[in-house]
Amino acid sequence: MNHQLGQADLHTHTTASDGLNSPADNVQMARDKGLSAIAITDHDTVAGVDEALEAGEKLGIMVVPGIEISTGAEDTDIHVLGYFLNHQDPVLKRRLRELRNARERRNEAILEKLNQLGIPLSLKEVLQGLGRKLQEGESLGRPHLAAALVAKGYAADIRDAFDRYLAEGAAAYANVPRITPQEAFAWIREAGGAPVIAHPGIYGQDALVQSILESGRPSGIEVFHSDHSPEDERRYGEWAAHYGLIPTGGSDFHGSRNGTAFHGELGSRTVSMRVVQLLKEV
Repeated sequence: MNHQLGQADLHTHTTASDGLNSPADNVQMARDKGLSAIAITDHDTVAGVDEALEAGEKLGIMVVPGIEISTGAEDTDIHVLGYFLNHQDPVLKRRLRELRNARERRNEAILEKLNQLGIPLSLKEVLQGLGRKLQEGESLGRPHLAAALVAKGYAADIRDAFDRYLAEGAAAYANVPRITPQEAFAWIREAGGAPVIAHPGIYGQDALVQSILESGRPSGIEVFHSDHSPEDERRYGEWAAHYGLIPTGGSDFHGSRNGTAFHGELGSRTVSMRVVQLLKEV
């Protein structure tokens, strides 16, 4: 698809966290769609980056080493993307391991709430639904739990599972203490990367996001996202200009389950390679 030549999808997930496709598969899909670059931004892990970099070398696609770190502010989940970080940095790896331990505690709390709701779902069943063993550095996330709920007939599809049970404010939602967005900015910078606030439109808390931007000053803000409306994109584009931030974007691709793509298809939201260069130069 030549119309996307010179474009990059800077938000994709793989089997290293809660995506359905391998890192190499994501890179192949990016090539098939005519993209010039793709970022691998798994949740709290960089376990998929090396495989993607290798595939990128073979296929002639730039792979941006990335991360999506789970943070919290005022009882709200805030995600922070990081680009062009040193994914081999031992301090970063130790810190991410601690975050994944918190994610495991959160999964246990969600399963306990589901059981209290009369839904007898176990961690063993969730792992069986995965169809393979977790590799070093990988972790289970809410989409895995959602897939198990769909498989057992407690939800019509992934979106329904989130709306009923797993989204913030839903019946089985659970949270654990998180690091702050500002701490995530520092971690990413200390690993040589550029921090970016992810999908601000999802939070429904613009005032909170603005306070984070003013107190922490990341390098960028994700303006273009599968769950952002045209109005969201206009507003956050104005914020990027006002605060002097790099306007980034990506699909938040996780793969498709039962024919439903969670967030968006790979390549459905892109930015120019100029944005990639700006992130690299931070």
